[in-house]
Amino acid sequence: MALKFPIFMDSQSTTPCDPRVVDAMLPYFTEKFGHPASRNHPYGWEAEAAVDRARGQVAQLIGARDPKEVVFTSGGTESINLALKGVAEMYREKGNHIVTTVIEQRAGLDVAKRLERQGFEVTYVPVQPDGMVDVDAIRNAITPKTVLISVMYANNEIGTIQDVAAIGALAKEKGVIFHTDATQAAGKMPIDVEKAGIDLLSCTAHLMYGPKGVGALYVRRKGPRVRIAPMMDGGGHERGMRSGTLPVPLVVGFGRAAEICREVMPEESRRLAALRDQLQDGILSRVDEAFLNGHPERRLPHNLNISFSYVEGESVLMGLNKEAAMSSGSACTSATLEPSYVIAAIGASTELAHSSIRFSLHRFTTDEEVEYVGRRTVEVIGRLRDMSPLYELAKEGVDIKSIHWKAE
Repeated sequence: MALKFPIFMDSQSTTPCDPRVVDAMLPYFTEKFGHPASRNHPYGWEAEAAVDRARGQVAQLIGARDPKEVVFTSGGTESINLALKGVAEMYREKGNHIVTTVIEQRAGLDVAKRLERQGFEVTYVPVQPDGMVDVDAIRNAITPKTVLISVMYANNEIGTIQDVAAIGALAKEKGVIFHTDATQAAGKMPIDVEKAGIDLLSCTAHLMYGPKGVGALYVRRKGPRVRIAPMMDGGGHERGMRSGTLPVPLVVGFGRAAEICREVMPEESRRLAALRDQLQDGILSRVDEAFLNGHPERRLPHNLNISFSYVEGESVLMGLNKEAAMSSGSACTSATLEPSYVIAAIGASTELAHSSIRFSLHRFTTDEEVEYVGRRTVEVIGRLRDMSPLYELAKEGVDIKSIHWKAE
């Protein structure tokens, strides 16, 4: 089969919409165009039934007991904002302290910074060199004023999967609400909000082969019943937590995408993990001074993040951008030239943080694409290093860090 260029290996920024999802959505753009809140005629009933069905499909994917615990939003960013700001406002009389980690995605970190400006106290727990957060570090950060713990389920750059069940158990022990950003994990690995003790969970459709512009926030109704203040006021849609007309075609697509992920997840995860390992072995066996970022085992099956000494990540991407679409960090930070704060947080030097490349595979990735991208990555890095005087000195045994550069 002829390869189609550029080969897409940036599925942690977004995924291609599955054709089966598109087929499910199409009728709701034309003949099934009713408003789901119009409850006095068949057009509204039809739309409401479609939304209810999608709500159930998303609930099943994450192990929610009641579909009504799923609140539809415009995407992961809104879900995270609603969770953190909604809890902060609703429980402010109880406390003003939030615990999170240093490697949350920008939506989480930027909301935390805003809440700090509004008088909240936020503790940013560090992570270990493999990207795992120590649950005892979270325990030690909790105070009598803590109202929320927010920890990513799986990281969007290095793919490390946190011990969410242990964090959930700690939250229950301390009587603190627990939110997890599962935008990268939902649809890619089994999730059970009940078993893991999750009170709030954010997810989005476009990272599980669904459409852009729709996401969801799981809000627990029992044990404990979680209450959040809405960010938008209006008609009281979504149980009063998120007013606004639902985009029925997108919601239907989200539901269908969740249903497909639930059906194919076991086989798909095995296949992508095998392709990921093939890519990893093909690169690391032929490139010296290359380092795997993140946990070697507790990571998403489609994620691979490698730092290459003596090359700039952006230079590698430029050398491949007509052939392969990848990234040097998250889509949320790609507009800046700052090194990855996630790679820096796991203890890497600034140079290595600047040299990280994220390969992320997807449902439609082929063996041929993996083989080609691996081979071309090795070739590009070799060419860049041939032009690097630092690499040449390192190969001669010179300790680069010991050199004192002097301006003429």
